[in-house]
Amino acid sequence: MSSIKKVLIIKVIAAIFCIAVGVVSFFLIADKLGNVDFHADTINALDKSRSKVMELAAAAVASSSAITLLPGDVGTPIAQELADMSKYFLIVLCAIYLEKFLLTVTGFVAFKYVIPVACVLFIVFIASNEKIFAKIATKLFLFSLVISFTIPVSVNIARMIESNYAASIETTLNNAKENTDTVTKSAEEENKNSNAIEKIVNNITGNVNDLLKKFENTLSSFIEAIAVLIVTSCLIPIGVLLFFLWLVKLVFSIDVNNFSFIRRE
Repeated sequence: MSSIKKVLIIKVIAAIFCIAVGVVSFFLIADKLGNVDFHADTINALDKSRSKVMELAAAAVASSSAITLLPGDVGTPIAQELADMSKYFLIVLCAIYLEKFLLTVTGFVAFKYVIPVACVLFIVFIASNEKIFAKIATKLFLFSLVISFTIPVSVNIARMIESNYAASIETTLNNAKENTDTVTKSAEEENKNSNAIEKIVNNITGNVNDLLKKFENTLSSFIEAIAVLIVTSCLIPIGVLLFFLWLVKLVFSIDVNNFSFIRRE
């Protein structure tokens, strides 16, 4: 068998392989990745993160409101800081919802459209020996893999980090609720009497410094919790994406001319 026939056979086999990959990607893998049930574990992890963020946000608002019941304006700066935290919780919450939305959409689009197009371009490359088609096809294929696996990988990494700080976040919630209840219950009890304001002041004044110290500690704990949430929900997905892009850059350092079956004889 002549070398020309061997090259032709290899090209035909490669073209058939590309067609098979494109068909499987379009009809099987795309629908699988677009199915919510396939990502049940990841979605469950995102839902837990969302619930925790909403709990923290509610606790911060409640703490801020409770501080305003303290005599004078001694707690105003802390109350303001706690109230301002809502914007950070909103950012984290938006990031979680975005991840949840992109989880099914990116994989579906990548395997339903992008990879089949990449397979077609690679077939054109095999037939024409024009390297530009191979370069575009490879970029599209790798891009599809990157956008498909960035969120699942980042969520798994975030879950491991959050597990290390779960106890700390839970303690923050419990302390915030305890401090809030201490103030609000006193206010509710004294509101039943005619001299409510005066009695609230008399009842709380002796413990104001202790309560402020506790709320300061709560504020520090909230800041730490926000830092963890921003890292896990915002920075880790970006870091994973950049890492994958770095790997893609390494892959593109390979010269496509090394594929012997596509070189001209």
